[in-house]
Amino acid sequence: MAAMSQTPPKTAVDTTDAPATDQLDSSVWKIAGVALFGALLAQLDATIVNVSLSNLAAELNSSLSTIQWITSGYLLALTLVLPLNGWLVDRIGAKALYLWCFSTFTLCSALCGLAWSAPALIGFRVLQGISGGLLAPMTQMMIARAAGKHMARVAGYMALPVLLAPVLGPVIAGAILQYASWRWLFLVNLPVGGVALLLVILFLPNDQNETKRRTLDWSGLALLSPGLVMFLYGSERLDHTAGLVILSGGMVMMAAFLWTARRKGDDALIDLRLFSGKVFRTAAVTQFLSNGGMLAGQMLIPAFLIQACGRTPGEMGWMLAPLGIGMMLTNPFMGALTDKLGIRCVSAGGALLTFAATLPMLYLAAHGLRLGVLIPALLLRGIGMSGVGLPSLTAAYASVRRERMPMATTSLNIVQRLGGPTMTTLCATFLAWRLKSIDAGHAVSGAYGWAFLILCGTHAVAFLAAVQLPRRLDDVAFGE
Repeated sequence: MAAMSQTPPKTAVDTTDAPATDQLDSSVWKIAGVALFGALLAQLDATIVNVSLSNLAAELNSSLSTIQWITSGYLLALTLVLPLNGWLVDRIGAKALYLWCFSTFTLCSALCGLAWSAPALIGFRVLQGISGGLLAPMTQMMIARAAGKHMARVAGYMALPVLLAPVLGPVIAGAILQYASWRWLFLVNLPVGGVALLLVILFLPNDQNETKRRTLDWSGLALLSPGLVMFLYGSERLDHTAGLVILSGGMVMMAAFLWTARRKGDDALIDLRLFSGKVFRTAAVTQFLSNGGMLAGQMLIPAFLIQACGRTPGEMGWMLAPLGIGMMLTNPFMGALTDKLGIRCVSAGGALLTFAATLPMLYLAAHGLRLGVLIPALLLRGIGMSGVGLPSLTAAYASVRRERMPMATTSLNIVQRLGGPTMTTLCATFLAWRLKSIDAGHAVSGAYGWAFLILCGTHAVAFLAAVQLPRRLDDVAFGE
């Protein structure tokens, strides 16, 4: 605090948004709690639906390959609208946009519950994804606005319910499918959405005075949104020629967007000048690599336990529990730890711990499954991953002014969303190449060992990026 008061031009903390002392005002918790409803509802809804696909296929007399579009269509629609987030916040305001998104999401939940066929349900889920695609970024931005320099502390507690969603989702889905109609998988969102809408109206601050008339970059939208969708769609279907073609097309469209956006500057859909700041750029790279490594690990480790170790899906599920436990136990304390030790120490320390906790997977691939090695490694991996994201995200927001937060939110969410499929595709493609001419179990484990080596390399590079973050929040300057 002393350093901040001595050098006011350098600090990136907007004092109109953040509390002036280390004591958080109760209004911050109210805003953060209300904002959390969006991310929690979207995450819980996705989990409930994902674990119910086989039941929905039977209930609607559809094939599993068709019914999976309930999930795929939702995720692709979510990605399609993500680039619009910054422009929409600037145009109509955060509160108004959040109300529209929540209302639409709740209405689409009702339509999904009333669907009469698989195609109708898929169509309503696509509409739901359009509104859901803006809820998570809006949550992130509103917490950043309200908490200011305390973002890591507030977001650490706010992330806990979202981490619980994958645990609660299967339980809720199982109870609904056993005791009620499948329609309640979606109708259960209605009372939650109703309460959330009331809280949004009561507690979210009005920001209409901060809106500004910005023209929409239609050409940028036509390049970036379909490009992102094609990239994500193609990366999941690399075993088909069409998948490779779609992935390549998506990469070309995104490259074309970057070329045009550099020329448009402030008029572009995404202002690339944000990345000219060292802190923002470093934080974005850290987010890309850590998110990519996390999702690639979520693909590789379960597949290794089933394919190379011969475990059943049920056994695999409880073996992976320490990973989630590690994240849930430590996430609420990451804000206080960041305040005490600093951004660089916590983020780089988390990345280093994640790297160290991934190395035992190389041992398991070479020597076979050892629960005494796997369980502690996954627990430490979960602890490490929870330490990377929040400090780096706090640094990124601290380096931009309030009026640029919507654009920063959109940029960071796109970077995060690209990290997962990029690193997952890299690991999966390499693994498939190694497995192509392999039959023996030991050789299968060896192929996974090489894939885990790539995963370790990803976490090592994430550590190298994290050590470039500023030591403390007080050291961050706007646009630095």
